Amino acid sequence: MNDEFDCDLTHDQWEALKNLRNATTRPPRINRFAIEGLIALELVTVNGDVPVITSRGRKVLVRGSSCLLLDLAA
Repeated sequence: MNDEFDCDLTHDQWEALKNLRNATTRPPRINRFAIEGLIALELVTVNGDVPVITSRGRKVLVRGSSCLLLDLAA
């Protein structure tokens, strides 16, 4: 199994990453600290004033989506 995209993200970081996956809409409110953490992990970059999910961020989101489902089931 490839651990390259495994990240231990907080709930706020997951929510921010999920909100950023649709590039055509800008979420009304994003936790600034969550975004800063995602930038440090290279999952998000900033284009002007707008945070944008990176390709690595998309891979983490897709890979982590099954983990999120397991958390809901527990």
